[in-house]
Formats: sequence, C-alpha cells, structure tokens
Amino acid sequence: MGAEREENEQTHRDDASQQGAASITDVSVEVATVDHSLQKLRRKYRRRRRKPGALKNLWTRLLNVQHIALIIAAVVFVVVVIVWSLLWVFIFRRESNSGAYFAGMFRVANVEFIPEYRQAESHEFVSMASKIQHVVSSVFKMSPVSRLYKQAVISDLSSNNKGGVLVHFWMVFVVPRLKSPAVCEECVGIILRDSILTSLKNRSSVGYLLGLPVDIDSILINAVLRSDYTSNAAGSQCVDKMYANIPGVRVSLNVFSSWGGVSCHVKLTAVPGSLIRLTVTSFLIEPSDCVNDALTVYDALLPMRGRILHRLCDPVSSSFSLVSTSNVMLLSFRMTNGNKNFRGYFEAITEEMCVSDIKTALDPDITGQIFSPFHPSLLPPQCSCTWRFQTPNSALGVALQFENYVLKSKDMKGCDHGWWKVNEIIFCGSYVGHRTVFRIADNNPEVEFRCSSRSSDHPFQASYSSYNISQPCPDSHFLCSTGLCVEKSRRCDGLDDCHDESDEVFCSRPTKHCGGNSPMHPLFVCNGETDCTNGIDEINCTQETTCSAIRYQCSSGSCILKKNAKCDGVPDCQDHSDEEDCACGRPSPVKRVGSSTGPQRIVGGVNSVDGEWPWQVSLHFAGNLYCGASVLTSNWLISAAHCFSKERLSDPRYWSAHLGMLTQGSAKHVAEIQRIVVHEYYNAHMFDYDIALLQLKKPWPPSLSPLVQPVCLPAPSHTVTDSHRCWVTGWGYRSEEDKVLPSVLQKAEVSILSQTECKKSYGPVSPRMLCAGVASGERDACRGDSGGPLSCQAPGGGRWFLVGIVSWGAGCGRPNLPGVYTRVNKFTSWIYSHIN
Repeated sequence: MGAEREENEQTHRDDASQQGAASITDVSVEVATVDHSLQKLRRKYRRRRRKPGALKNLWTRLLNVQHIALIIAAVVFVVVVIVWSLLWVFIFRRESNSGAYFAGMFRVANVEFIPEYRQAESHEFVSMASKIQHVVSSVFKMSPVSRLYKQAVISDLSSNNKGGVLVHFWMVFVVPRLKSPAVCEECVGIILRDSILTSLKNRSSVGYLLGLPVDIDSILINAVLRSDYTSNAAGSQCVDKMYANIPGVRVSLNVFSSWGGVSCHVKLTAVPGSLIRLTVTSFLIEPSDCVNDALTVYDALLPMRGRILHRLCDPVSSSFSLVSTSNVMLLSFRMTNGNKNFRGYFEAITEEMCVSDIKTALDPDITGQIFSPFHPSLLPPQCSCTWRFQTPNSALGVALQFENYVLKSKDMKGCDHGWWKVNEIIFCGSYVGHRTVFRIADNNPEVEFRCSSRSSDHPFQASYSSYNISQPCPDSHFLCSTGLCVEKSRRCDGLDDCHDESDEVFCSRPTKHCGGNSPMHPLFVCNGETDCTNGIDEINCTQETTCSAIRYQCSSGSCILKKNAKCDGVPDCQDHSDEEDCACGRPSPVKRVGSSTGPQRIVGGVNSVDGEWPWQVSLHFAGNLYCGASVLTSNWLISAAHCFSKERLSDPRYWSAHLGMLTQGSAKHVAEIQRIVVHEYYNAHMFDYDIALLQLKKPWPPSLSPLVQPVCLPAPSHTVTDSHRCWVTGWGYRSEEDKVLPSVLQKAEVSILSQTECKKSYGPVSPRMLCAGVASGERDACRGDSGGPLSCQAPGGGRWFLVGIVSWGAGCGRPNLPGVYTRVNKFTSWIYSHIN
C-alpha cells in the first residue's frame, strides 16, 4: 500500500509538469492581441454551452473496449487489495506473531564453575553462554522443528553441588496458532536428550551434545508464558540478584508494594556447595488463591513449573522457613497496589549429613526425639535421613510416636509425602490430624527416610522409645490400629479414642440400662431422645462435666452433657453461647401450583420447590455445572475438596456460584469465587479430609432471604439419631447410565448408617467419613452432586444441620453400597478457623 501511494504521488507530479509545459508553449505561440482574447473567450463560452454533448462524447470514449478492460482491472485490483488486507490482519499476521516459550536447565559436566559466571556482563559468562547457546541452536536448527525455532538465550550459569555448571536458558519458537501445536514441552526435551550421545560402556548419564558434556538426567524443560519470559529476560527493570557468600549469615530481604504493584523477581544465589534457607517472617497480602497477590518460590533461577518449591497465597503472620535443593532460588512476587509487603531473610547453609545412631532406654517411658531433615523448616523435594536404633535386649522393639503423621505399607501408588524403608520393607508417609504410633518388632532396626514430595512439604517429628514386642500395650489397654494404647473400659463408649474408630467398630448395640447401678451408655445420655420411659437419660443435661468429643463445649470452655445443644432454641450454656449465630437452617418452602413431585430422580429423588433448600448452591466451572456446595455465611460456602483437586480446577476465576436457584439458569444471585481453601491433609487417593471452603468476592444481599440462607454447622458433639430426617440434594445425574442432567433441584431422603455397617460395605473408611442411603440403593447421590449437602433436621421440626458433604461411592444407587459423605462435625474447628 505504501508503494501504491508513492506511485500516485509520482503520477500527480508528472501531470503537473505536463500542464506546466503546455502553458509555456501556449504563451510562446499565441499573439497577445485584443481580438485574439475576445475570440478565446467566445470559444470557452461555446464549450460550456455544448457540455451535455461533451459528456456524451466522454461516455462514448469510456465505453471503448480498451477502457472497459482497464476499469474492470482496477475494480478487481481494489477488491484483491481489500481481501488481502483483511486476511493479513485477521489470519496471517495473527499466525506470524504467535510464539511458544520454554524455560529449561541442564548440567554441563567436567566444567569448573568460576565466580565470574555469576556476572552476566563478564567476559567469562559471555564466552561460555555464547558457546552453549551456539550448541543448543545448532541442535534445534537440525531438528524436525527447525522451521519454527527462533532463538535460545542463556539466562544464568550457576554452580551445582554435583559439580560442573548448571545452565538456565530460554527458548523461543514461532508457531502458527491456527495449526495444532507443533512444539510441545515433551518434544523439546526429547530433542535435547536424543541429541546427547552417551557411552554404553561406563553407563554414565553424562554424554556429549555436539561436543559439550551434558548430564542427560539433569535436562528439564517447562513451557512458560510470554510474560514469564519478558519479565525475567535480561534488561528487565524488575529483576534483582542477591548473593549469600558466608554460610550462616542472614541477608535481609524486604519487598513492598511501593515497587509499583507489578510482578517482580529476586534471584538468590549462595556460595557453591551450600543450600539456601529462606525464612518468611511476614507476608501481608489480600488472599485470592494466587490470582492477584502471591509469592512463588522456585528451586531454580527461572520460573519453571517443575521446580516450584512453595506458593504463598495467604497472609503470613508467624514465621516459617523452607530449603532449596541447591545453591539457587528464585522468588517471584506478584502484589497489587496497596499496603502490602514481604519481610524475611535468606542464608547459605551446609547440606546436612542426616545419619544418627540411637540407643533406647530399657524403660519404655523414657523417650527421645527424631526430626525431619532441616527441622523445623519445610521439607525440600530432595533430602534423606537415616536412624540406626539399638535397644537394650532382643525382647524390645522400637516405637515411633508421630504427632500428625502415619506410616502405611506402600502399595502400587507412589509415596507423595515421604518414602520410608524399615528393615528392607517400604512404607509411605502421609499427614493426618492426630497422633499415631509405628512399632518396629526388631531390637536393632535401621530406618531410612527420603523426601518424595514434588514441592516443599510439612516437617514432622516423632518420639522414640523401647516397647515389649510380645506385649505392645499393658494388660488393661487395647491396641488401636493407629498404634495407640487406650483403656479397655473405653471401648465401644461412643468416643473415638483411637482416632481411627478401631475402638468403636464391630461393637454390639449397647444395652439401655434405665435403672439399677449400671451407668447409662454415653450414646443414650442427653442425645435429645427419650430412650428410657422414665426419662432418666435426658435429665441434668446442662450439668457441667469433663470435656470430650461427645460433649458440647461452650464458648467459656466448660462442657455440658447435652450433645445437640447448638441452636435448639434452649439456652443450655451459662454464657448462652449455644444459641449464638443461629440465623440458619430455617427454610420457607414456597409451594407452586401444579408443581411436579413425580419420579424425576437424583437417584430415587423428587423435585424440590422454591425456598426448600435455601443453602443449596450450584457450582459452575467454565460455565457448566460441576459440583454442589452449601451456604455457610454471606461470604463463605462449603464443598468437597475433590472438586478442586486438579491444577486448573483450583483456579477460582473459572468458578461461579449460583445461589437461590431451583431450576438451572434461574439463580437469584450469581457470585464470583475469590478464594478456594482445600484442607491441607486432603488425600486424593483415599478421599480423606474431603472438604473445602469457598470465599465469595462479594456477599450475597440480605434481601434474597429466605430464598438464600445458611445451613447450621453442627458442633463436634452433634449426634444424628433415628428421629432425625436426612436428605441429600443436588442437580446430579439420576442414575449411572444417565447422560442428561435434571434441570430442577432433586431431593432424596436417606438414612445415616453406623460406621460398622459402612465398613462392612467398603472396608476401611476413615472416621471423617459417614455412609448414608438405603439398603436397596434406590436413593443416593450421583455424579454432579459432589460437594452438595446432606442435611438433617432436628426432631420436632427443628433446624437443619449440615451433617455430610457428598464425597464418593461405588457407582450410584447400587444395593448395599451407600453413598459416602464427609463427616462435617469432625471439621467444625477447622471451618471456624477460616471463616471467622
């Protein structure tokens, strides 16, 4: 188009010069006389009067075949130019401007690291980086993706505790967007690995990449965003480098939002051969699930997904620390404008040789302590520790008592939270919310631990002592599956003393002792039902007593016998705390004329009516129904952790909550999700701790009541009796084979099963789960109901409490295979710790 414009301007200049030449000729030939002037004016006047004829002549000339061809050619040319311009703007330019960005690293062996490599401006760095960049570029220019390859940029060279030089680099490819991805993360890594020639004789992982000695096992390639590349590339205004050259000396690190509220990066490097310990003393941000404010710590000098050590999405008030696996670390800050800051420090530390020889005492009451590597810091992805125990004699073994950790035999799955080898037997560790005891029936065992998490993990500690192998517990005690010893008198007392209900399962139905000297069984005492005809089981229920999980605890800290004191309309605590926060669980159903209650099933359910379940929420992911939830407060919802277990599902920006809705698409209020809090002990394999909280960006307006209303949270002592009515609700499928979701909210009445019955159906289920359904399987939750409520109404038309959260099950509606729900009263304290 620019060339066309230049041609037109040249044409105008030529015409103007011709006109000028003609006028000069006229002046030189014509005689300037009066008669001549008059004749000239007369000719002009005649020409004006003959104008219609002139136009006709002009049109005739234009209709000449040659001129018609020129006109058509001009029109076609204009159309082609317009079409080509549109194609260029909307297709070809879009294709040519698309890029694929990768961050990578590998170890160059047999090359000595020198301090000058830390300075990107030094001659030594430029020389080495140019050599490596040339090799990488040569490899990809000879590869199948050579046409798409653009460039490689060496970002950093760092020392490696294994020797050699660790190379951090970027790679950029130009890939048409309209075509399928021709450059993938795995493909780039394979090209590098396949180009390395390794020796089969010495079985070394170090080979040669066009003459460069590269460790094939050290290659890591991650796809990154363009913003990662531009914000970390050389010359960026928001990348700082800090160095810890003396082990044990703290280097202060403070970041404030006055930096401009943009993404900033700090590269930390320590003296070669050391590790980095980062300590966070405070982090003041607005919690948003790392969408707006966040700190991501990488075990590298580039923002590589496979090297994330830790992510901070919530404010930090108490300090903690984490450790790298080498002498480099990258801190990637994202803080929006406001009064936000990060305070902490980092230091170089020596790599621990965690090997201990421990002698236990003869007396089992004498204990010692073992700790996870780098305790109390978080565990790095790579670490190990070995403890060699020795007991006084062969009749004694070693008992390890953990505070929040459990060891179980390894199955086909990997170990996500610690790999253990005890006398050649492999165990996996996992985190739980209670104490456990692991016993080793050997007087001289060797215990080896290795970190196995993909990122930083919680630390652990354990008390060790001797124990009698032939009699782990005293005669008067019962051995729990968790390894704990509890008094035999506490078996089948309704209280989970073992923390895994092993003292409460397979118990016969307790006998009602309504008279005589035998005490009443705790299950019948003050449970809200008159089990004895004389009512002796329901007297003195507000009497203060010792605290336990089956007794209601008032805000003052005192406990009463009454189990279901919460929001029952009667002030039972002296401080009346049991009747506080009770604006919940009182639905006002609106009966519709001609409303259907036919056999449209949740699996054996019927249609609900407006206002019947005002706490029911429909959670939509990317615009589609995915899970259910329940309203807790004006700002918080509660759902199941497994709804958000995958990486993309954990992003709150894709979720929306539909409140006050009976029929899909008719929500009274649609809310965006600001934050998703998944329980820190959630186990994706076992669905244990399957609970999550969702914070709304804006509270729902009070004017929506009674169509939107919270459900009541049960106290830890809350007990469901035969007099309670329990219903499961949701928009999930009506059967396993169903392919169409119902549009109207479904409800089905179910019965709560005992844990003994539940374990008969499924084997080991945790005490944080409960089963509900009917023996025939005709009423059950199904796919799409996950995270939704299992609501139970107190006897006598009382309030509705959230007893369970739809979690898992074997299919939908199968006989003798009830639905499994998260037991909410096990998480009351955890819930309040987040929503208050």
